[in-house]
Amino acid sequence: MKKALLPLVIAAAALPLSAFAEVTVYGKANVSLQNADENEESAIELVSNASRIGLKGSEEINSSLKAIYQFEYQTEVDDGAGGTSGQTFTQRNIYVGLQGTGGTIMGGHFDTPVKVLQEKIDLFNDLEGDINFIVDGETRSKNIVQYSTPVFAEAFAVNVAYVTVENHDPLVEVDDGTSVSLTYTTPMFYLGLATEQDVTLQGLDITRVATRLTLGAVQLGALYEQTESDVIDNDDGWIVSGKINATDNLSFKAQYGTAAEEYIDKAPILDGEATQASLGVDYLLSKNTTLFGYYTQETLDTGSVETYDNSWLGVGLELKF
Repeated sequence: MKKALLPLVIAAAALPLSAFAEVTVYGKANVSLQNADENEESAIELVSNASRIGLKGSEEINSSLKAIYQFEYQTEVDDGAGGTSGQTFTQRNIYVGLQGTGGTIMGGHFDTPVKVLQEKIDLFNDLEGDINFIVDGETRSKNIVQYSTPVFAEAFAVNVAYVTVENHDPLVEVDDGTSVSLTYTTPMFYLGLATEQDVTLQGLDITRVATRLTLGAVQLGALYEQTESDVIDNDDGWIVSGKINATDNLSFKAQYGTAAEEYIDKAPILDGEATQASLGVDYLLSKNTTLFGYYTQETLDTGSVETYDNSWLGVGLELKF
């Protein structure tokens, strides 16, 4: 099915077939209808949840080395606009690199090792219950170069990323960023440790630990993050999640997180104790099509009458291709 889309992409790009090697066209359309109770007002919304389309592939150089690439773009299924930019497509993970027996090196615009450490723990990723409300390290960085080791001992891997700061302001001292992770991954158990400096914000250091345990139909996950900065208060945040596959098609999930926040992505002027709770259900209509429902509540206790308390109840459809 993915290969069948290739001629359309080639024709649209007006490029000859020889320019491509082992190309995969992929993506997903994810849209939901939700009741949003925000700022003491209620509204019905149709939202696109990070719907995307991408190309990825490789070109063999020799028996032990190949060039790799990925170009992934987000598009809005609900209204066709690209957020505040108004663009139809906005960049997601985009890179080019080399992959061989000694590991992978790539450069471009993509998720940092700290962000990737969340693995399958965020069960409401891209929805209103995304963990970016609780933790700070959810960064897709530009101007990033990363080396990833091969998987050794069938489970361990190391990722080391360097983020360059370009167009320096001579009046402002800035540092290039680093992000590093060590992971242990098996089908049953996952454990990861990551740290970054000067990536999400200048002067902000982040340390993150994440783990997942899968026992038959049950998946349990947890993530802890600590941030340190000379500019804002040091914060700790944590998330726990659980998923039960009741049948081959039906699953139930829940997630809870809390943090002492100086900066909240959805409420940047507030400061206080943040909490996030989500419940959801997924039903597989087919291998690539999922009907889902969710409820998320987010609060921020500021110790004043301006307490942030929003919630969302919705149903949606996700189609992967």
